[in-house]
This record gives sequence, C-alpha cells and structure tokens, in this order.
Amino acid sequence: MKELSLDKFEEAYEVVKEVASETKLIYSDYFSMQTNNKVYLKPENMQLTGAYKLRGAYYKISTLTEEERKKGLITASAGNHAQGVAYAAKCYGVKAIIVMPTTTPLIKVNRTKSYGAEVILHGDVYDEACAHAYELADEHGYTFVHPFDDLDVATGQGTIAMEIIKELPLVDYILVPIGGGGLATGVSTLAKLLNPKIKVIGVEPAGANCMQESIRAGEVLTLPQVSTIADGTAVKTPGTNIFPYVSKNLDDIITVEDEELVVAFLDMVENHKMIVENSGLLTVAALKHLNVKNKKVVSILSGGNMDVITMSSVVQQGLVMRDRIFTVSVLLPDKPGELTRVSSVIAQQSGNVIKLEHNQFVSINRNAAVELRITLEAYGTEHKNQIIDALNENGYQPKVVRASI
Repeated sequence: MKELSLDKFEEAYEVVKEVASETKLIYSDYFSMQTNNKVYLKPENMQLTGAYKLRGAYYKISTLTEEERKKGLITASAGNHAQGVAYAAKCYGVKAIIVMPTTTPLIKVNRTKSYGAEVILHGDVYDEACAHAYELADEHGYTFVHPFDDLDVATGQGTIAMEIIKELPLVDYILVPIGGGGLATGVSTLAKLLNPKIKVIGVEPAGANCMQESIRAGEVLTLPQVSTIADGTAVKTPGTNIFPYVSKNLDDIITVEDEELVVAFLDMVENHKMIVENSGLLTVAALKHLNVKNKKVVSILSGGNMDVITMSSVVQQGLVMRDRIFTVSVLLPDKPGELTRVSSVIAQQSGNVIKLEHNQFVSINRNAAVELRITLEAYGTEHKNQIIDALNENGYQPKVVRASI
C-alpha cells in the first residue's frame, strides 16, 4: 500500500490555502450540554463552493501536468465535488465536464454551471453517473478527477485535519461523514500521523452504509441499493484505492437514520443559525451515539448546499417529529357553535390553529357527527399532550393523525 506521507499533507495544506477558507472551529454550547462533551463544529459548509470538496479537487488538479489539464477535466458527483472541480478548473483556465445524477438538487446543478462547467445529468445515483463519466473520458480523452477514490484528492481533504489539530491540539474525537471515503481517508490518516491517540469516527447514513459493510467483510462491497435523504453520501461502492487507509485508520463507524438528520437540521438552524445539508449533518446526528463523556469532540460539517424545497420539507418534518406541529381528528355534531367551542378549548391551552379541514361525509348521519381535522402548533410534546388532555376532558375524544401542512 502506497503511504500517504506527512510531507504530502503539508504540501497540500499550502496549495489548498490558495482557494479554501480556513474554517475556524465553532464551540457549541447546545451540543456540549446535550452530550456532556465539549463539542466543536468544523463549518466546511462556509467554504466558497459550500463544501469541503474544493480542497481535494484543487489539490488534485495542481498535481496534474499541463498536458493532462489541457485535455479537459471530467468527473461525476452528486454536487459538492462537482462545484469543487468546476471552480478549480476555472482557476486553471481549463474545460470541465461534470456528470451528475438526475436526482441532484437544482441548487447544486446551477452553481456548478455558474463556475463555467458543462453539466450532464445521467443516472439515478452517483454510481450510474460515474460509470457514464468514465465512458465519456474514454471516448474523448478527458482527464478523470475522481471524487473520492484518489489519493491526491484524499490528501487535499485531509487538510481539514491539519486545521483542526492546529486549532485544537488536544482534540479527542473527530467525527467525519463517509460517502465514498475520500474525506475519511484524508482526515483519519493525517490525524493518526499527527497524533495516534486521536479517535476518528466515520458516520454513514443507515440506508447507504457501503463503507461499514465493506469493512465488516474485509473487502470492498457494492450495496444492492441505497436510500437516504443524505444525497451527498448516497454511494453504493466505496473507493478501492482508499479502502486500505480507512480500514487502518478509522476507529469506528456510526450509522444514523434519516429521521435523525431531520432533527439535526432543526437543531443547527435554531441553535447555530446555519444551513447544513443532510450529508453534512451526519456527524451532528452521530453525537448522541458517541458513548463518551467529557471529551473534546469535533463534528465536521461537510457542506451546506441544500435547495429551498428540500429545506422546507425537512423543516416541516422536523417540526412534526418534535411535536411542534400535530394534527388531531375530532367528531362534532353538525350544528352552529361547535367549531367555536372547540377553538375555545384549544385557545385556553395556548394552542395555535394553523389549518382546519371539515368533512361532512364521514358519517351518513351528519347530525350525529362530522369530522374536524385540526392542525396545531405547540411548544413540544408536553404542550401537545396538554392540549389533547383538554380536548378529552371536554368530551371530544381526539385522535392524533398524520400531520399535513
């Protein structure tokens, strides 16, 4: 196995500084209190292109020969590496072709185009887009810049660990998201070179845990399918070239469910006023799974490129999951004054009605009962239960149903 050397990481650190911001750690009072650790956030979502990928892409392109660059660059990406390559190619004044899955959020597609790259949408997931990019590279002679299965790219990503350790020399744990494994390779390898005592924990979506399954098997495996809202880490097959480094230097892998990412998004917006995409929230959601106390923990927020429609959906789902939005169904006699009576009960408990649906056809006997679905805003679970108890005490027998906003 070719060794990634400290000299190469130091070289990459100097090169990457030409385009990347040194994202300073943010101490999180909220997450520190939640976990009984000292939690710091590494906000790579604040990079120029909205993600850490600029580091690896720029360093990789700096290592290419003039001839390789002049052929034109091609890559496949779910969005963040695409922007990194597009921006780096613009800096070097060379052509860039980016193949992206058809499911890529519009914001990532448009921003990639804004840097002057040609975008081709192909396939439902990254792996299908990547296969098409290789075909185009063979057909036209383009130079392929792999998003994660490349040692130079991984070295560029590893500069994040250099910054973390310079700023927080006594860091105990670094949490790093995993898609294909390039970021995890760079961060874990450099962290171990600088201080073998640092624990580096990878975090994957439960619906796309290709690295976890591969490490368990001792070889690179391909998942039959992936399903996760963390589109930036929806990878079926981890990198073959970087797999030995992850196996050697990563201390553990945690998987998180999509529902946990939804809650993490709300936490980040409300407590840190930051937009972080679902893949970038993996390390935040993993904090509660880390069974340690009184440790210095750094969560790498890998990106913040999230389209407004996805953002809106995540916020709504998060409010529902936190019991801050809920819907109840009650049966009322179809006569004047009943709606006012129900509203009065809710108002007395400081509930805020945001939607009403009146269904007169739930029963053949309208005088006996019509259905009223009430969508309410509450402060949380305790307040929600208080409102439901009050409705029960007034004889309405409310049934909680799936909230629809």
